[in-house]
Amino acid sequence: MREKVCVEFHTFRNSGEKRLFMFKRRLGQDGVQQCSTGLQCPQILEMKDGDFAAVGLDIKNEAIMAMPPGPGVGPKEGVVKIPRPVMLAAIADIRTAV
Repeated sequence: MREKVCVEFHTFRNSGEKRLFMFKRRLGQDGVQQCSTGLQCPQILEMKDGDFAAVGLDIKNEAIMAMPPGPGVGPKEGVVKIPRPVMLAAIADIRTAV
């Protein structure tokens, strides 16, 4: 099992606030498989607190116009596109995480 914890301090530009992000593991394929070019590396990460984070193409502006009726996207929320192979590779790991 790939059980490496990555810790990153992130300073938010607008407020100068620092937060600690701890990623427990990458779900699905390893980073080399998912990111052969070094650019545009979509991935799903399990966070140390049990939540999940996703890295993908930012499609918030386009998605807002096309979303079905109901709850929308908040000002601090984003919508990212995750390629199907990345999601399918992560499914087994997501099941073991819950």
